[in-house]
Amino acid sequence: DIKSSMQKHKKAILYLEDGLFFEGKSLGSAGETSGEVCFNTGMTGYQEILTDPSYAKQMVAMCSPHIGNYGANNSDVESSKVYATGFIIKSESLISSNWRSTATLSEFLKKNGVVGIQDIDTRALTLHIRDNGAMNGIISTKDFKLTSLKEKIKKIPSMEGLDLAKEVSINRKKILFPKNKTKYRIAAIDYGMKSNIYNIMLEHDAEVCLFPATATAKTILNYNPDGIFLSNGPGDPAAIDYGIKTVKKLLGKKPIFGICLGHQILALALDAKTFKMKFGHRGINQPVKNLKNDKIEITSQNHGFAVDPESLPSNTIITHIHLNDTTVAGIECKSLQAYSVQYHPESSPGPHDSRYIFKQFFQMMDKNAKKK
Repeated sequence: DIKSSMQKHKKAILYLEDGLFFEGKSLGSAGETSGEVCFNTGMTGYQEILTDPSYAKQMVAMCSPHIGNYGANNSDVESSKVYATGFIIKSESLISSNWRSTATLSEFLKKNGVVGIQDIDTRALTLHIRDNGAMNGIISTKDFKLTSLKEKIKKIPSMEGLDLAKEVSINRKKILFPKNKTKYRIAAIDYGMKSNIYNIMLEHDAEVCLFPATATAKTILNYNPDGIFLSNGPGDPAAIDYGIKTVKKLLGKKPIFGICLGHQILALALDAKTFKMKFGHRGINQPVKNLKNDKIEITSQNHGFAVDPESLPSNTIITHIHLNDTTVAGIECKSLQAYSVQYHPESSPGPHDSRYIFKQFFQMMDKNAKKK
């Protein structure tokens, strides 16, 4: 029963690098884990969040107080495994009610070896990160000595300067074919690509060739794609020097479209700069303004770095801005047939306001094909 289930939970602690700590109950696997603690404002989508490679080396705190009420299934995953290193919630729903559910949230976390914590004040944690910035943390169900945790946390590297794309990217190229006749050939550089992105491309009759993050411009152009896609991913974009060099060589050769980390890498390839945000944007309810048509979109976002608007070259315009803090949410360089957005138009999870962003890519490839 529910009461005995609650009594089974071990004690757990979340310790932050500035010394603040929260005591609660374990969620998922027992053990110890660490990473940068960040918060997500979405009410749903926990399974997609956990399996999004962009959350590598991060522990996610959900702002919504009740998590797990629709369980977990085999369809709502964005990759082959869980990339988030820890999961932090206020309260787990012990009853999962959904016709697609095959496991509870706790069962899903245990199966994937994820150490989590529940029964803590996630509102206080969110406010603390909002005021003091994202910071490293440890979740433990076995070590409760503050002096010991303090020493351990000193050894965790900062997210700034960390290249994680190599760690999450595929090792060798892989081609995905659409059900119907191939209309486009897209070279997708995988910095930590979510599956729903290439699913949308496949639905548009595109053959998608996934390339490792370290692929050279020559290798990518030898595939002779109609367009090049720069994927989302984790870590500091400025640390991915090999990726920036490759995109620099690709600029102007084929239409280029980037999302999230891909957006930041495109900006860096255009000689702009990026910076680490205080606490980033993570959630499925982020307001963005399209400066071209003055329309507001509610978007799905997950990033801790942003493009410096002052550093953008004269041939590149800002197409979208985030309405909460006016950070750059989209850029376009028409002369080089390149554009990108700082959010996730594939919206998995999230609203579908921004799906039109993909159409622009297909239109650019059509236009390019007519020139040949």
